[in-house]
Amino acid sequence: MQKKRILILSEGFGAGHTQAAYALSSSLRQLSPNLQTKVLELGNFLNPKMAPIILSAYRKTVTTQPKLMGYVYRHQKSFNRLTTLALHRIFYTHTKNVVMQLKPDVIVCTHFIPGAVVSRLKRVDPTLQVPLVTVITDYDAHASWISPEVDRYLVSTPEVKSKLRMRNIPAAKIRVTGIPVHPNFWEHPGKQEIREQFNLKDIPTVLVMGGGWGIMNDQVVNACLADWRDKIQIVFCLGNNDKLLREMKEDPRYYHPNISLIGFTREIDKLMEVSDLLVTKPGGMTCSEGLAKGIPMLFYHPLPGQEEENCRYFTASGFGEPIESLDVVVMWMERLLNNYGDVQNKRKLHLEEIARYHPLQSAQSIIELLE
Repeated sequence: MQKKRILILSEGFGAGHTQAAYALSSSLRQLSPNLQTKVLELGNFLNPKMAPIILSAYRKTVTTQPKLMGYVYRHQKSFNRLTTLALHRIFYTHTKNVVMQLKPDVIVCTHFIPGAVVSRLKRVDPTLQVPLVTVITDYDAHASWISPEVDRYLVSTPEVKSKLRMRNIPAAKIRVTGIPVHPNFWEHPGKQEIREQFNLKDIPTVLVMGGGWGIMNDQVVNACLADWRDKIQIVFCLGNNDKLLREMKEDPRYYHPNISLIGFTREIDKLMEVSDLLVTKPGGMTCSEGLAKGIPMLFYHPLPGQEEENCRYFTASGFGEPIESLDVVVMWMERLLNNYGDVQNKRKLHLEEIARYHPLQSAQSIIELLE
């Protein structure tokens, strides 16, 4: 039997979109051995010389001009038209050739840019009518994700579905599946083995993450957390921020047996499993991974736009809260020390609540289009 081909397209603007792509790929292959999946970061694949330059410029803008990013996010329609036309004509001129060569039975996009490009290809070329699935990897329905050529939207929550319905997207096109995370995040292995692997103790533990790019430059929050190092274990996971990792290793405040400094790792699922609190940027993917693990979350400095929407959703749902002042951090440290049993019980309740978001729902919805 010839295997069905699924092409999953992402972009490197933040690690979450590509993580969702690989999570989908893993789930699809887990569900069916008769599927062949291929994940591409489209811009980097088509133009490996230009893509890092654009990505570096985007990252610098995100970190130095967050208000500008918020303005762009709010002006949805003009942003959508501009990016679709410019990137289609300048940067993604060979997308059609890629599709024709790989001959996918379904195209899945976990970032709005390849989604917009494939949508336009379908619009201008009647011969290219492969089913298109858009996976919205945030907890909002930004206009840049939306196109008439999309055959199915996979969304995080009923609230996002309602926002799509308000934009006149037919209900038949929308599935509430949760954001796809790797199946590992839904598993609960033995904690003692993980602690031994990372040389951690069996005491209240806080995991601090800097987002997909390691953007964690709030030294005030970091220092406040480190003040509790004698009684609480703190794991700083700094991603690709090698500069900050070096600086913290040289800082005597972080030289302590209860403090671990880690760079990039593919084992965040294990670290979340043995941690009792996650301090992070409210990126859609990280929040979804934390949700799958049932871990309470504290959010620092959400970027204007989608991170603000993610923060708002998780706060309203009771899964996390923003760090509006250091009093929030202190309150949680005291809670871990004095009410540890209550924190653990609430986590168990969270895991029961999120059971409806089955880890394979996104993959199952894609397979439906092949049947």
